[in-house]
Amino acid sequence: MSFPIRSPREKVGGLFVFGRILDKIRLQASEGRLPEDYHLGVIAGKRTFDERVCRFLGVDFDALAARVLEGGTDEQILDWCVSTCGGPDAEQIEIWNGFMMKRGWRDEASAGLAEQKKAAGLGEREDIQTFFDLMDAEEGR
Repeated sequence: MSFPIRSPREKVGGLFVFGRILDKIRLQASEGRLPEDYHLGVIAGKRTFDERVCRFLGVDFDALAARVLEGGTDEQILDWCVSTCGGPDAEQIEIWNGFMMKRGWRDEASAGLAEQKKAAGLGEREDIQTFFDLMDAEEGR
């Protein structure tokens, strides 16, 4: 059985993470909850990938969630974000993807990644060097 939330590496409109956020919004709406320890949206005191994506696109998370629940394809929802708030160009997307796919590797988030790996029982896994790696490992990918 596949995990109900896609890998952060799967792109929508060339963007990492965006499709994963849409999956989480839809799962929360259809089943009433996400798997334990999953963050959805903007959380006070935490910098989540959801928050980063919304800031990158210039869209409010609650507005995005409402748009997702109206229906449409992932691409239509991304088009709505871009038409509503403007959008990144190809170079900005390239820089964004590079930043996101390396998050936790030799940066200020490395300590947090190490803590989360340990909490997940994966602290000894040297192949997990980024948050993307950790998400995929935890989800069996």
